[in-house]
Amino acid sequence: MHLAYPAVLSALLFCTGLYGVLARRNAILVLMSVELMLNAVNLNLVAFDVWLSRTAEETLHSGQALTLFTIAIAAAEIGIGLAIVLAVHRNRGTADIDKLRDTAEGHEPEGPETGGPAAGAAEKAEATA
Repeated sequence: MHLAYPAVLSALLFCTGLYGVLARRNAILVLMSVELMLNAVNLNLVAFDVWLSRTAEETLHSGQALTLFTIAIAAAEIGIGLAIVLAVHRNRGTADIDKLRDTAEGHEPEGPETGGPAAGAAEKAEATA
């Protein structure tokens, strides 16, 4: 098999994962997209390790060893990431990244229905009149 086939498949997987990270709003889907990107890297590592082992006399299989290390790191990352997402979901009630960013910066939605600053100003105006 040519090296181009796994390289193209890896590029497609990586681009799909990158699109998922940039376009998705749900934190769990972003974590899944990061896993797709890591799997694309793992596919490249194994493909190039096999390709280089055919040309070299000694086969070290360093690409496969690095792939196992990457899988272990990815498992730890997804475990910690899911724990953080679940803790945030319990506290805030949402896993939407944009809403979490707004609440972390202290921007509350304004308007009379939410009781924001506009509603407080209207109540003060009625109280003074």
